Amino acid sequence: MKKLQALLIAVLCFTSISVFAQQKTNTVFEPAKAYKKHYNALYILNEAEDKKIKGILRNINNVLSDPRLKGKLHIEVLAFSDGVEMYKKANSYQELLNALKDKGVVFAQCSKTMEERKIEKNELFDFVNYVPSGNGEIILRQYEGWAVVHP
Repeated sequence: MKKLQALLIAVLCFTSISVFAQQKTNTVFEPAKAYKKHYNALYILNEAEDKKIKGILRNINNVLSDPRLKGKLHIEVLAFSDGVEMYKKANSYQELLNALKDKGVVFAQCSKTMEERKIEKNELFDFVNYVPSGNGEIILRQYEGWAVVHP
């Protein structure tokens, strides 16, 4: 009798696992839909590596061309710490930044970084905006419901 019970339990377990596996493989993926009229995203950059800077700018271009978000997306790019390099006139990002600015992207820089590194505003592009602290901006934007993206 115990052998029969063990066999029945084993068959039930195997059947349950098979059914679960079939259900899992039959699941249909559907991408997220944009139901809201407006979305806000804060992109964070705190690195100076060229590959990272170009990557974040490429990511922003990609999301701006997402048909689900066309005309619904407001983006702010926040630089602090080593990320300030992206905004320096001495570097080669002006063309990429201007193209995004023309698409409505807003660029912000942490004033604490400027102060600590003794960087003057005239060393950065004129279209850069300033916030008192990068971390403060992240916290406040997140509590406002913004998506915080740190690629």
